[in-house]
Amino acid sequence: MGAVNATRVLVVDDEPMVREVLARYLAKEGYAVDVAEDGEQALAAYAQALPDLVLLDLMLPRIDGLEVFRRIREQAPTAVIMLTARGEETDRVVGLELGADDYVTKPFSPREVVARVRAVLRRSSTATSEPPRVVVAGDLEIDGSKRELRRGDVPVRLTRKEFDLLYLLASTPGRAFTRSELLEDVWDFAWDGDTATVTVHVRRLREKIEEDPSNPVHLMTVWGVGYRFDP
Repeated sequence: MGAVNATRVLVVDDEPMVREVLARYLAKEGYAVDVAEDGEQALAAYAQALPDLVLLDLMLPRIDGLEVFRRIREQAPTAVIMLTARGEETDRVVGLELGADDYVTKPFSPREVVARVRAVLRRSSTATSEPPRVVVAGDLEIDGSKRELRRGDVPVRLTRKEFDLLYLLASTPGRAFTRSELLEDVWDFAWDGDTATVTVHVRRLREKIEEDPSNPVHLMTVWGVGYRFDP
């Protein structure tokens, strides 16, 4: 569905009405759209279509959404927006920890979903067009071009969002970011009162980059504000 050369979106949801409505709204905005109703179809459609973005329901038959997400990210850093029902708080947080770009809670407005798709794709495009650089801090080397972190001579594996968060903080050393700013800059969605995702990601980063995570020297807490990076 949609023009051959258009930006391609894969919609994965087991509810026919959701698939139909989202596909119609996205096509109206000029996106090429593919759909899948379960996890197996999603992986097959992904391999065939190689979409620019995936709208992924977490509660899927055959293969669940989180497993589909993991397999997609093993292949490429494709943008993913997760669709979650109210009450799926644990799955949503796990998805964001794994590196999902955004999430939308059901029931939702199709226009809101299209706006989120546009925002995530715009941010991905902007990030790609900006010349990345290498940031060195102590024994840490953060390569924005290769999206790699090395600690000494040892590569450190980060999720997509862990890298984005670290690179943002390390690229502007000394600046204190609020948690809501980090949500908007890294996850590209507005603060809704819950900043637990940022806190979890900072904790995980400290475990990977700090000699003593309980006494960090790089990823510092600014009490009453948020976090800053100390080179």
